Amino acid sequence: MGNAGVAVADNANAMFWNPSGLAFQNKTQVGITHANWLPEFDAGLFYEYLVGTYHVEDVGTFGASVTYLNLGEIEIRNIQGITEGTYNSYELAVGVSYGYRVSDRLGLGTSLRTIYSKLAPSNNQGDSGTAATVAGDLSALYRTAPFSLGGSQATFSAGANLANMGGRMQYREVKQALPMNLRFGYALTIDFDEYNSLTFANDFNKELVNVEEQVAGEDTTYVADPFYEALFSSWGTAQGQRGVDDEAAQLGLVEQFTVGAGFEYWYSDLFALRTGYFYEDPDNGNRQFLNFGAGLRYNIVGVDISYIYTLEENSPLANTLRFSLIFEFQK
Repeated sequence: MGNAGVAVADNANAMFWNPSGLAFQNKTQVGITHANWLPEFDAGLFYEYLVGTYHVEDVGTFGASVTYLNLGEIEIRNIQGITEGTYNSYELAVGVSYGYRVSDRLGLGTSLRTIYSKLAPSNNQGDSGTAATVAGDLSALYRTAPFSLGGSQATFSAGANLANMGGRMQYREVKQALPMNLRFGYALTIDFDEYNSLTFANDFNKELVNVEEQVAGEDTTYVADPFYEALFSSWGTAQGQRGVDDEAAQLGLVEQFTVGAGFEYWYSDLFALRTGYFYEDPDNGNRQFLNFGAGLRYNIVGVDISYIYTLEENSPLANTLRFSLIFEFQK
C-alpha cells in the first residue's frame, strides 16, 4: 500500500508500523515476512521479520519481534590487497512491544529493541566493525465509531509513531545515528455491505536525524546529534544529493518528507487486493514506486504478497517481492 500503514496496523505486524495497533487486538498471532533485499544487485541479500502477539485481558496486548537483515558475504583484504578470507555481515534487532486500549477509541503503544550490527571483523589494531545499541518507539492510534457515509458504514483512523529513539551505533571511532523517524497518517475504511470493504490509507514520514559538521585544523568530521536533541534540531534545512554526480542540494522541510498512499479491498474478509504509491523527493533519495499485492485468509492462516514496480531507472528496489505468512489463534 505504498508503505502506508500507521493508521491501519491491524495484525501482529503492527509492531513495525504502529505498536499501538496492538491495543485493538485480542488474539494470539505468529507471523513471518521474507524478502530478497535489493534483488537487482543479485548479491544474496535477504530480510526476515518474525513477530508474535499475546493478549492479556484487562492488561493489554504484548508482542515480540525479530528482524534479521543478511548483508551477504564480503571478501577481506589486507593493506597490500591480499585476500584474507571472507566474512558474513548482518544486522539483527530483537524487540518487545505493548499496546493498551485507553478507551474504546484510543490506543497507546510502545516498543523497546536491542540492535546489533556486524559489518566487518576486528583488525589487529583492535578496531571493530560491530556495533550495538537500544532503541524505543512511542505511538498512538485513534479509531472513530462507525458512521454513515454515502449510504455505507465507514470508520476513520489516525495514528502516529515516533520510532528508533535511542543510542548511536559506534563503529570504531565513528558514531552513526539510528534512523529515528516520525510516521503519521490516516485511514478511511468503507464497508459497502457485509462482503465488500475498501480502505484508503495515507502516511507521511520524516527522518529525525541532524548531522553537524565539525572542523579541527585540516580534519572535518560529521557528528550526529543524540536523539533527544535531534527531536528538535532536525526540523531545519538538510543536505541532500542531486543527480548522478551527487551534487549537494539543500532540502527544505517539506522536501524531507516521504509520502505513501494506498488502497486495500477486502471481499468477505477472505481475499484482499492492494495497491499503492510511494514518493520521495529526487534530492532526498528519489525512491518512487508503485506497489501491487494480494492477501488470502482461510481458517487460522493468512498469506500476503507484494511487488514493487519502480518508477526511476536502474533502481535497486526494482522487482522486489515480499511474502508474509501469519497464523491467528483464538484464545
